[in-house]
Amino acid sequence: MPEPPGAPVPVVTPERVLAALALLVPIVAMLWVPSYDKADPAAGGMPFFYWYQLLWVPVSAVFTVAAYLLINRDEKARAAARKAGGAR
Repeated sequence: MPEPPGAPVPVVTPERVLAALALLVPIVAMLWVPSYDKADPAAGGMPFFYWYQLLWVPVSAVFTVAAYLLINRDEKARAAARKAGGAR
């Protein structure tokens, strides 16, 4: 059901919630130290503690790009809603 013209654009949208979750996942994964505070399994002679953290560097980049794309999509939708509503 479309909203009437001039209706305010909601502050919290599904895209913004997903973007926040995408940014929160790597932070929680790195702050939850007991989950990776061990030596085994080793990969290429490198203890789990180190290669797990190094694995999160590209994974965090993927989550950050996903958050950026979601926010960018939300901003475009907001701009279109403002334009259609005649606000500003």
